[in-house]
Amino acid sequence: MALQKKMKLWVVNVVSFIVFVLLSVTGLINWLVLPRGVGRGSWLMEIRHLLIDVHTFLAVVFILVIGAHLWLHAAYVKANLNLSGWRNKKE
Repeated sequence: MALQKKMKLWVVNVVSFIVFVLLSVTGLINWLVLPRGVGRGSWLMEIRHLLIDVHTFLAVVFILVIGAHLWLHAAYVKANLNLSGWRNKKE
């Protein structure tokens, strides 16, 4: 494997791990820590809505990073699909 591809994989893996941790933390804080329905104008509700927006943004970023991860592993995925019979070997 070329050094440049290994570096890309390393970066994608590190970024995906960081985004996954942040995604998990924002989700858990919203679910377990912040109250639901404190009232309008409450600073806790403002934090909750901000974290929901951050969580949604991180989810989109995570999907894109996982897409890049799968794209970088395309040869591996194709080889395993061929072995399992899920993909036509002539393609």
